[in-house]
Amino acid sequence: MNAPDTFSHLQPDVSLRPVPPALLAALQARFGVQYSAAPAVREQHGRDEGSLQAPPPAAVVFAHSTQDVQDAVQLASQYAVPVIPYGAGSSLEGHLLAVQGGISLDVSRMNQVLRMDAEDLTVTVQPGITRKALNDAIKDTGLFFPIDPGADASIGGMTATRASGTNAVRYGTMRENVLALEVVTASGAVIRTGTRAKKSSAGYDLTRLLVGSEGTLGVITEVTVRLYPLPEAVSAAICSFPSIEAAVRTTIQTIQLGVPIARCELLDANSVRMVNVHSKLNLREEPLLLMEFHGSPASVKEQAETVQEMVSEFGGTAFEWASTPEERTRLWTARHNAYFAAVQSRPGCQVITTDACVPISRLADCLLDSVTEADASGIPYFLVGHVGDGNFHFGYLLDPTLPQERVAAEQLNHQLVARALALGGTCTGEHGVGIHKMGFLLDEAGEGAVAMMRAIKQALDPQNILNPGKIFAA
Repeated sequence: MNAPDTFSHLQPDVSLRPVPPALLAALQARFGVQYSAAPAVREQHGRDEGSLQAPPPAAVVFAHSTQDVQDAVQLASQYAVPVIPYGAGSSLEGHLLAVQGGISLDVSRMNQVLRMDAEDLTVTVQPGITRKALNDAIKDTGLFFPIDPGADASIGGMTATRASGTNAVRYGTMRENVLALEVVTASGAVIRTGTRAKKSSAGYDLTRLLVGSEGTLGVITEVTVRLYPLPEAVSAAICSFPSIEAAVRTTIQTIQLGVPIARCELLDANSVRMVNVHSKLNLREEPLLLMEFHGSPASVKEQAETVQEMVSEFGGTAFEWASTPEERTRLWTARHNAYFAAVQSRPGCQVITTDACVPISRLADCLLDSVTEADASGIPYFLVGHVGDGNFHFGYLLDPTLPQERVAAEQLNHQLVARALALGGTCTGEHGVGIHKMGFLLDEAGEGAVAMMRAIKQALDPQNILNPGKIFAA
């Protein structure tokens, strides 16, 4: 594995590039009140939800339009200064850190629905709109956007990291649901990729290249995504299990039998205990599956009955339904707040999260060995997973005053990723590479593939100004 035993990757390699005062003056002159060099604003834009740290950017530009983005990038290009796109700030892997200095380009105010095409099941939006705001804006159409990574992330950020989340088992990830993009390139040019058509064979698939590029190949200014009809019937269920293995085996059999379950989330006993305290619930403090079924009333009933039979086969108990919107919202809100519940359980802690994803048939093998290692470490942790598609997250809760805990947690992550790769999986199912997983990317993809990625980056961004220091070292 290319993450070294000394864990020198615990903090990013900060190699600041000078930001000429002439550039800052030019940005201030062009953007006026949309420009800020205030320390508090810079600090806010110099961190994400992860645990890595770096100096803040030299300044922040708040873009309101594609023209704003274009002008900011063109000015930065003249001085070969880095530009780091910023959306909702919910990244976990250091994507927003200005490890080579530069300016933060905040697109959160570009938050409008630009074009609604209900008959074609598509919508075009600016990158700063969040997934919740998008669904609220289209709620009267009978359609919805299903990608739900938990955090109320921006659509641009979700596109840049190829996000997925709880609904991916049925609706796929951002890779399958982004149809077209408008992007500002490193030179400040505006290009469009893809169309609203469901398929195309016209040239290189630049849309797929940019989805998941983490801001290193262009700044996204418009996104066209697929929408889906709101299901006629929705039902959620929770079920407790005597062990994580029993819960995972139930999930595997559900998927292998072809049950079109919409969501299937795992919480270990630690997570359930933390969620109970945080959300004032009284769930049984055992491994738990939280499932959701979409379709017609008859199909939902059939899906649920099939899964309930499998639950009984693997020793599941306390099978409970949540059919009303209020009950479902209460359960899913608790699930989405699991991260914050965990942080609250150890005040002042830092969290290192893992993001492995493996073929569904190998999920139990990967999870159980990783649980054994985490238990033996003595570090408090929680485990949640979008287990319907083989993706899971450990969160190790560290005392920041004890460096040895950080080293131990990184060792656990190192062993987990090595195990996932050996089983045919990936080091990151949905969070992206950012800074934290650069070494693991090399293990997963190989030197030849990473060299090809570098060649693409060099061709499209020869000055290396677009979010440098992410995905791979320059």
